[in-house]
Amino acid sequence: MLTESMEDYLEMIYRLAQAKGYVRAVDLAETLGVQPSSVTRMIQKLHDAGLLCYERYRNIALTERGRAIGRFLVWRDEQLKKFLTLLKADVGVDEQVEGIEHYITPNTMCLIRNLTRYFSEYPERLSELERLQKVPQYPDGERLDELRAWLFRHSREDE
Repeated sequence: MLTESMEDYLEMIYRLAQAKGYVRAVDLAETLGVQPSSVTRMIQKLHDAGLLCYERYRNIALTERGRAIGRFLVWRDEQLKKFLTLLKADVGVDEQVEGIEHYITPNTMCLIRNLTRYFSEYPERLSELERLQKVPQYPDGERLDELRAWLFRHSREDE
């Protein structure tokens, strides 16, 4: 089972490999904003899990399984951003995606992709949904902002 941190590393390794054609531990540390020693420990875990190949002082290479998972992780990130942007959740989309992505199943991601496609192909349906969203109330009209520090922090910025 992959941890959130393992997923974040795999996603970034995949992104760097796509962009540069290679991945070095130092590039990964810099991109993720972590210490090289942290990268080394995680690389070893991912290597032991069969998701990448790594030899000390060499480039990092994803295995076939590592590439497949990395591709999915990047796709998941892109799909969630498209979905939230389409629904005009334009405040803190990146932060919201980071909070959602590790807890959503691949099957649910396919549902989200399908909804995004549907609303893109039928913008009149999206307009209907936007009309429903004009009343931003929680169930029974309760204000529940205190349930998430993120909501509280961002709701204060909007005032």
